Amino acid sequence: MNTFQINSATLLSPENKYHNQVVDVLIEKGRISKIAKKISSDKSIETIDGKGSYLSAGFFDLNANFGEPGLETKEDLKTGAAAAAAGGFTAVTVQPNTAPPIHSRSEVSLIVNSSKGFLVDVFPIGSISKNREGKELAELYDMQSNGAIAFSDGNKSIQEAGLMNRALLYAKGFDGLIISFPQDHSIAADNKMNEGIVSTYLGMKGIPNLAETLMISRDIYLAEYNDSSIHFTTISTADTVDLVKKAKAKGLKVTCDVAAHHLYFTEEEVVSFDSNFKVSPPLRTKKDVKALLKGLKDGTIDAIVSQHTPHEIEFKNVEFHIAKNGIIGLQTVLPILVKAGLEAETIVEKLAIAPRKLVNIEVPNFEEGSSANFVLFNIDETWVFDEKTNHSKSKNSPLLGQELKGKVKAVFNNDKLNLNN
Repeated sequence: MNTFQINSATLLSPENKYHNQVVDVLIEKGRISKIAKKISSDKSIETIDGKGSYLSAGFFDLNANFGEPGLETKEDLKTGAAAAAAGGFTAVTVQPNTAPPIHSRSEVSLIVNSSKGFLVDVFPIGSISKNREGKELAELYDMQSNGAIAFSDGNKSIQEAGLMNRALLYAKGFDGLIISFPQDHSIAADNKMNEGIVSTYLGMKGIPNLAETLMISRDIYLAEYNDSSIHFTTISTADTVDLVKKAKAKGLKVTCDVAAHHLYFTEEEVVSFDSNFKVSPPLRTKKDVKALLKGLKDGTIDAIVSQHTPHEIEFKNVEFHIAKNGIIGLQTVLPILVKAGLEAETIVEKLAIAPRKLVNIEVPNFEEGSSANFVLFNIDETWVFDEKTNHSKSKNSPLLGQELKGKVKAVFNNDKLNLNN
């Protein structure tokens, strides 16, 4: 569909003169040809009804896991991109939790070249350490030169302060961004859920908030010492929100994101022993959820991520204590945020605008003549998330089989349109 028109959608694009107004948008040959409150077009032009829906820059995910290379039975680039498009994302960054890890120019180039031509732009995150072992720095600059957008050891935290210190100092020299997954393994150990009343009730070993805040404190000090930028991914506690807020008040180059599921679900879900609620960091308390939502609204938390983590059935359809961490999340971010009570403007700011700014990617605009990159979504419309509508290879979601409120109607990028009917 080279030429089409979106009618009567509310535009959410803060830099645009039509921001928060109902508009028509004409797309021709992948570009925004015209935008106005009303466009009279040829009847031969196909139209998309945007009444009651919002139109914004396509969502951008800062934390997704695809299996390629090596773990394609969980998710490959093509199925991951399909799930992303269905969830409203026109770009994702993929974590280095692969086999082999994304720890050299070879893996980075594989991701970049294999995803060319997709509707969804796929940006690799390179490992901080070789083999994600936390011992020796990987070739960060070489990876960035070949397309790595940032650096992280994925779901493995950097336990050695000296290595993190060197990573921050080295990356500073070429404006590389270090992403920290904050969890002190000596505190968290191999425990299974949040430490608290519920873990005591269930007789399950818990992971205390301290495992996160201790690492956050360390890395803030290291970033300050090196005058470096650092980004914390998937924060989950009220104490962390407080620490990041104080760091920002001091003028430190500290940013953070939160996974959508941590904005709604709590540790109480674990009482059902549904292994799809086993995530890392673990689901926390109602107090933590409240603090995270407040942190979003006051600007302490910069972005929201899916933390999409697919697993084969044999890793999830088992006893809770031996199940792998993670849920598939790309298609359910919007419905979860609607459940959490977020308004459309906040969703766009934290899912489309801020994530791009964090990694210095230009935010798509709606100026006439610019390349079209958008999502059309409705926060009131319902849909059923089931095996038919799930585009991921994996099924590990606690929301599978449910009717959800908050539907992505369409996404467009790279001259490709995806409609969710």
